[in-house]
Amino acid sequence: MKKIKFIFIAVLCLFSISLHAEESLIQWLVDFSRHKGVEPVKNETYNEECGACHFPYPPGFLPARSWKKLLSAKQLEDHFGDSAELDEDIRIKISQYAIDHSADKSWYKRSRKIMASLDDNMTPLRISQTPYIKDKHSEIPKNLINDNPDVNSLSNCDACHRLANDGVFDDDTVLIPGHGRW
Repeated sequence: MKKIKFIFIAVLCLFSISLHAEESLIQWLVDFSRHKGVEPVKNETYNEECGACHFPYPPGFLPARSWKKLLSAKQLEDHFGDSAELDEDIRIKISQYAIDHSADKSWYKRSRKIMASLDDNMTPLRISQTPYIKDKHSEIPKNLINDNPDVNSLSNCDACHRLANDGVFDDDTVLIPGHGRW
């Protein structure tokens, strides 16, 4: 009888957890393509507004606390040296999308690794400053990035990651302009 109660409670817990996730636990376990990368951007407003100036970074690269700060009205007044002010309704929609699909709410493998690399008190505003991303790019000579006019910085993800728009950032999809495969 104790085994049946334990199994019932375990199934109930898994079911309740999956209700709060972006996709069900069963769906995540069965769909192996979800295990890698980050969730690609699927929000048209986010894609258009953010993508008008730079690569529309998948929200799964930062925790919700980072997106809350990064997409606040005050922070957008000086968005890394530029004004990225938005109509308040649009800003709220974009912010909510980023928070809802942030790394700490994602089932995607790379998002989980990013979260594991962060201390609880860390609120990075740059994806390139997360310990996981810094580590993944640590072996690449700086001249292939910073001195490369087709790349310029780590913030230009899609310059090298050919499937970045699909949320795929695997090593075998990297092609550094002027250098080739990495």
